[in-house]
Amino acid sequence: MFDKLAATERQYEELLAKLGSAETQSDPGEYRKNAKQLSEIEPLVEKFREYRNVTRDIAQTEEIAKDADMRELAQDELKGLVARRDALVGEMKVLLVPKDPNDEKNVVLEIRAGTGGDEAALFASELFRMYSKFAERQGWKIDVMSTNETGVGGIKEVIATIEGKGVYSKLKYESGVHRVQRVPATEASGRIHTSTITVAVLPEAEDVDVQINEKDLRVDTFCSSGPGGQSVNTTYSAVRITHIPSGVVVSQQDEKSQIKNRAKAMKVLKARLLDMELRKQQEAIAKDRRSQVGTGERSEKIRTYNFRDNRITDHRVNFTTHQLTNVLNGELAELLDNVITFFQSEKLKDVTTVS
Repeated sequence: MFDKLAATERQYEELLAKLGSAETQSDPGEYRKNAKQLSEIEPLVEKFREYRNVTRDIAQTEEIAKDADMRELAQDELKGLVARRDALVGEMKVLLVPKDPNDEKNVVLEIRAGTGGDEAALFASELFRMYSKFAERQGWKIDVMSTNETGVGGIKEVIATIEGKGVYSKLKYESGVHRVQRVPATEASGRIHTSTITVAVLPEAEDVDVQINEKDLRVDTFCSSGPGGQSVNTTYSAVRITHIPSGVVVSQQDEKSQIKNRAKAMKVLKARLLDMELRKQQEAIAKDRRSQVGTGERSEKIRTYNFRDNRITDHRVNFTTHQLTNVLNGELAELLDNVITFFQSEKLKDVTTVS
């Protein structure tokens, strides 16, 4: 850990020197890049330097405590210094955890009904409402890209973008299989059914994140289906884009304009390709820590929503709350905070502890 801290301090001094050079100051792009790097590591360097000062003060105070006349006073001061040193170690560990570069990005949210037929589709609709309510509470903007509804008020699939401050950092661990256990309205015998849906939270890709060659795309147009007015079924406004190298296919037909449908489809395609790349990186670093959407089978789950007991259990972090009704109304903060804290602590384990 202290080798990392020393290396970071050296990097900090090098960046300071670069920012002071005429060459860097004459290049606005280079100056911004170095200034950004400096601001990112400055809090860690400040804590490290304070830690060294406190450690030095502890050594001096221990020497003073050897004097019988000063021992009591020195020991009182020593307690405060040791407490501050230990607190600084914890703060430095947190700052050493690599930042997720996608945390401040907007997201593409995809929800699909899995096992369970109409009941799964109904629950998909309820979860989309839950995330929408939570987005409203956060002051985020949510925009539906496409929906595939059932005739009973459910949703087979919905794709939406959510824009706002720190959206991905709050929602990134929601990807996976969500399981619901309840008695469907159509169940005459009162038997509890188990259904699943899959949730995918993808960081919205920027042009610098994903480079797509037009030669790698096959674009098909077709007549839209479903509600939307007279022109929907008569014009070739719907768009299907296939990314040939990866096999990813995205369809969009909610807009009457082919241009708007293509733009929305490209946004989803970029997000999916970025997610694929991120998953490859995560797999190379740590297979057991990558988040997985799964297949939607009942045996795969990150969370269970039990209506009979008004209970939600997140199986990854062993957290349970009996506030199911409130959570489905968008009060997600406590649940999300527990999940984020767990994964943050897992990352902290990679930081070398002080012997």
